[in-house]
Amino acid sequence: MGRLRQLVRRRQALVARSADYRARIAADLEPLARKVAAADRAVATLRAHPVIAAAAAGAIAFMGPRRLLSWGARVLPIYSLLRRL
Repeated sequence: MGRLRQLVRRRQALVARSADYRARIAADLEPLARKVAAADRAVATLRAHPVIAAAAAGAIAFMGPRRLLSWGARVLPIYSLLRRL
């Protein structure tokens, strides 16, 4: 009977230690999880609107990435302002 109690206590200690490890890992991965969630939303948007994705790819191919970033830097503040209204 004493051996069984010892095993039960050891199991409880291991379960508690495992829960602590899981909590630490989850806390350490929280910033990464937010970034992955943002990327997942972007991919979901592209899948939901394939025409917009194709137009963006065409614009990158036609204008080049530098020129497109320059235009994006000009248009994005205007878009953000209009979106708030």
